[in-house]
Amino acid sequence: MGRRTQAERTRATTGELVEAAGLLFGRDGYAATSIDDVARAGGLTKGAVYHHFSGKADLFRAVFVRQQERLTTVIAEAALHPATGADGAEGGEDADLLAAVRRGARAFLLACAEPETRRIVLLDGPAVLGWDEVRRIEYGHTLRLLREGLAAAAGAGRIGPGDVTVRAHLLFGALCEGAMLVARADDPGAALTEVLARADALIASLASRP
Repeated sequence: MGRRTQAERTRATTGELVEAAGLLFGRDGYAATSIDDVARAGGLTKGAVYHHFSGKADLFRAVFVRQQERLTTVIAEAALHPATGADGAEGGEDADLLAAVRRGARAFLLACAEPETRRIVLLDGPAVLGWDEVRRIEYGHTLRLLREGLAAAAGAGRIGPGDVTVRAHLLFGALCEGAMLVARADDPGAALTEVLARADALIASLASRP
C-alpha cells in the first residue's frame, strides 16, 4: 500500500479524536471532560487537538454530529428492515410506510435511552451548542429522516392531508421530549415502556381514515 496523503492522515487523526472524545463525553459529560483528557485518550498532545479543533465546544460539536449520523443509520435500518427493528417483524405491516415511521421512532427512542447517546444528544447537546444549532444539525440528520418518512407515507395516502414539515417538527419535538423524560426518570425502564407506547399511539393517530 502507498503512503497516506496529508488529507488522509488528517481525516484519520480527526476521526480518532472524535471517537476518543465521544467516549469521554458520553461517560463523564462535557463539563468533566478536558482537552487534556481527550489528548491522552487519543494518544496525542494537547497541541495536536487544538490543531484540528478550535476548542472543546468545537470538538463536542463534531461528536454531536457523529451521534446524529449514527442515529440516522439506526433509524433508517429499523424503518427499512422490520425484522431488525426495535420490536421485531411486524407481519403484514412490513410494506406500510407509516409502520416504517413507527419503527424508526421506536429505534430513535431506544437509542436515546443508551447512556452515551442520552448524555451527548439530550443532556449536554442543547446546553453546549444551543437549541438553534442542535436543531440545525438535527434537520440535516434525524429530523430530515423523519420528514422524509412522513412525506413518503403522505404520498402513499397513509396519512391525511396537511403540511408534512409542520407534522415532522411536531412529532420530532414529542419524541425528543419523550426521550428527555426517560433520561431524567427515576425508573428509566418503566418510563421508556410508557413513552414507546404513547409514541406508537401518536403516530397511529396520523393515519388517514377511510
